[in-house]
Amino acid sequence: MANIKSAKKRAKQTVVRNARNASQRSMLRTSVKKVLKALGENDAESAEAAFKVAQPLLDRFSSRGLIHKNKAARHKARLNARIKALKAA
Repeated sequence: MANIKSAKKRAKQTVVRNARNASQRSMLRTSVKKVLKALGENDAESAEAAFKVAQPLLDRFSSRGLIHKNKAARHKARLNARIKALKAA
């Protein structure tokens, strides 16, 4: 355990940030899974609605550094492509 005051503060900050990051990462993954579930059920409308919720989350969390910007772009591109393919079929 830390003995120095600043090290104690950093330890407390780490706990808070770790909890926030875990919560936000979980929220992001859940939103992406909702899109994938709708795609799996061949429901283009609900997939598109879920994608409209997931897209800003991907953008927001990539800009904050929670996930890499290329990972966010890759997720958006692949999900959007699958939605378009489902609509075309």
